[in-house]
Amino acid sequence: MFKTKIKTIVLAASAIIMAIGLITFPEDAFEASIRGLNMWWEIVFPSLLPFFIISELLIGFGVVKFIGVILEPIMRPLFKVPGVGGFVLAMGMASGFPSGAKYTARMRQEKQLSRIEAERLVSFTNYSSPLFMFGAVSVGFFHNSSLGIMLALSHYLGNICVGLMMRFYGKDEEMLNSYHKKTLSIKTALQQMHRTRMNEKRPLGKLLGDAVLSSIHTLLMIGGFIILFSVINKLLFHMNITTFLAQGVIIVLHTLHFPEELSIAFISGLSEITLGSQMTSGIEQATLMQKAIVTSFILGFSGFSIQAQVASILAETDIRFSPFFFARIAHGFLAAAFTFILWKPIYEKIGLNGQPSNSNPVFMMNDNGIGIHLYEKMMDYGPLITIAFLTLYLFIGFKRNFVH
Repeated sequence: MFKTKIKTIVLAASAIIMAIGLITFPEDAFEASIRGLNMWWEIVFPSLLPFFIISELLIGFGVVKFIGVILEPIMRPLFKVPGVGGFVLAMGMASGFPSGAKYTARMRQEKQLSRIEAERLVSFTNYSSPLFMFGAVSVGFFHNSSLGIMLALSHYLGNICVGLMMRFYGKDEEMLNSYHKKTLSIKTALQQMHRTRMNEKRPLGKLLGDAVLSSIHTLLMIGGFIILFSVINKLLFHMNITTFLAQGVIIVLHTLHFPEELSIAFISGLSEITLGSQMTSGIEQATLMQKAIVTSFILGFSGFSIQAQVASILAETDIRFSPFFFARIAHGFLAAAFTFILWKPIYEKIGLNGQPSNSNPVFMMNDNGIGIHLYEKMMDYGPLITIAFLTLYLFIGFKRNFVH
């Protein structure tokens, strides 16, 4: 009872402080809100929407069930999750967060995962998208395309290690189902896919419409969180709360022989990864390796903004959030450690053709690299894609609710 009262007081005080911040710094809050909105409708919405829609169709057509049967002999021994976890893992890597949480929650709703299996799965399928790591962070912030390889390698290796660690999670709670080693069976996989498709009673038009509505509904929620945490981060900075929290980080940075100027960027990254990564890239007192290590931690931890999005998605199921949160801490440390370990053998020797780690090579913006090309196209056409699909969302919703 005492803990619940303390929680109520803390939440109420936090809301009051944020309200005072909005009244005191209205112009800064408005600019932060616009920044979050631009990021959502230029990058997040157009990059995630196709994955969300296609995944819904793959589930409805039974393809996910097919993949689950095929990957069962691999996913079960390695991560102690069913084969459908392979689909969630692949889609999470390709589309970025919070896709892993969305697909895990959907698999749980489909009864293809137990609660413990879902908690394991969601813990290591939370990835930053390649477009964000290569396009936004490496090219947009650091102006260095080669750094994207280092960040992605550390990010993926760290999360795989989290998955291997999480296989030991929940042994006491898990029902000991008898599992026999299965061999790859294409015939069984095809039968399962056909059975799933036949059980899907919705016609193709209804299935496609539901996929669009569900995907856009999730992305609207994600957009709200991005804008909210962009404003919160700005207010915390202007109210000197970020500076106060950074004092504790400075002690740790001094121990690691990192410049204390990284402290503000680190604290900002704990709240919102885009701003944290951008601020880290601009710290001139730090070497490129030091900035890469801090950025790797920020990407692995994912920021409270992403974690709030995941918590909102998981709230629709019985999947608990705490395993995901502790996995993010572990992912942050592991990704940072991999960046430190692999820096000399990977980045210095083959990443930059022998350039020293304390240099900041500039990647020319007129280069024909895939990362830059895709990122620039997304910035140019992302808003148009967002507006088009929001219009489609309104049209489908109006037709279903008001046209009989």
